[in-house]
Amino acid sequence: MKTLHILVASLLIFASCQSKKTDQNSPVIASSDNEKLLKDYFEKFNQHNWKEMAAMYSDTAEFKDPSLGQGIVKQSQEQVIKKYGELQQMIPDVRDSVVNMYPSGDKHMIVEFISTGTAPDKSKFTMPICTIFTIVDGKITQDFTYYDNFTD
Repeated sequence: MKTLHILVASLLIFASCQSKKTDQNSPVIASSDNEKLLKDYFEKFNQHNWKEMAAMYSDTAEFKDPSLGQGIVKQSQEQVIKKYGELQQMIPDVRDSVVNMYPSGDKHMIVEFISTGTAPDKSKFTMPICTIFTIVDGKITQDFTYYDNFTD
């Protein structure tokens, strides 16, 4: 009888450890996939490959970006391509360097990065930026970007 109790207790402990392990791994896998997606995103950005970068967004994504005005603005992939094509025309050497990525649950990644380039007046700039990405089914559905857009 004592052996049976030990066996049952061992099985319960084993089963509870297994279920916790599975639950803990799910967000880690999602965060890892999201991090991989965003590393690829910034690689496409730095290559100025706007078409492939825009394909990482859902058909219509929500944006918060001082350059688009206040509030949430919905944009299609074609509008994303146009926006970044115009940015490249103004700042041909624009480049982003990721400082850090912070997963937040299984759908959000916060990315801290530095944007650099040469402005139209030929002055060099360095701008710290933070973006909160929402990723659903492997696509970016929200891109909420924050930076200081005041000029000196």
